Amino acid sequence: MTNDFPEGVAIIYGGSGGIGRGVAMSFARAGTPVAIGYNSKQDVAEQTAEAIRALGVTATIHKCDVRDADQVRTMTAQVIEAHGRVHTMVWGAGPVVPQRPIAEWSDEQFRASIEIEAFGFHHAVRALIPHMREKGGGSFVHLGSAGHDWFPHLDGLSVAPKACNEALIKGIAKEEGVNEIRANTVLVGVIDAGQFKVGQEAGYFDEAWETEVKKLLPIKRWGASDDIGNAAVFLASNRANYITGQVISVAGGFGV
Repeated sequence: MTNDFPEGVAIIYGGSGGIGRGVAMSFARAGTPVAIGYNSKQDVAEQTAEAIRALGVTATIHKCDVRDADQVRTMTAQVIEAHGRVHTMVWGAGPVVPQRPIAEWSDEQFRASIEIEAFGFHHAVRALIPHMREKGGGSFVHLGSAGHDWFPHLDGLSVAPKACNEALIKGIAKEEGVNEIRANTVLVGVIDAGQFKVGQEAGYFDEAWETEVKKLLPIKRWGASDDIGNAAVFLASNRANYITGQVISVAGGFGV
């Protein structure tokens, strides 16, 4: 237990991803136990958990395909059994998506993005709200896209499902505030981790792309996963206990 968090755990969905790992470590450095949700990267999830334990903080890992509501309910029950209470859920799960015009999306690509990000988020929220009500409150932090402010060329498969979750965040804040449940969003800009690294390796985030994007940034550099983690920790913590339904952009000023 810390001054910023009650006893219990923060669940990080997508905690084995490039940004998710940084977020998980940020919560650990804030002194709260962490439950890492992953689907395929068990080795990364375990490495992250070991790094958290090295800080003297409890960490567990939990395999879950978020498209399956039953698996999400099972994972939630396992986390509660292991830690007693979930005080925070950070939603960072999502597929690595191609950069493609809307007119060229396949039904399968769009469906996969919606099922993982939007349905998955809904499954996790629905599983946790009764628990948070019973325990006297909690916090949801959604990792959205800076494209919410200014639509990035070709990145719609990431931005569109996150826009659905933006609406859900507002609804949770509106409906559940009476139960001391808060919900906020961190808009994620270009972070030197995760999909950005994949795109660099694939060649579609090349030098020309980076030059053009940096023209749109008041701060002429990329962010780090810790930048996202620090914002998520703040919004989830007692320091933000009167903040709900809000959006903070961690994107170097993208969209200004």
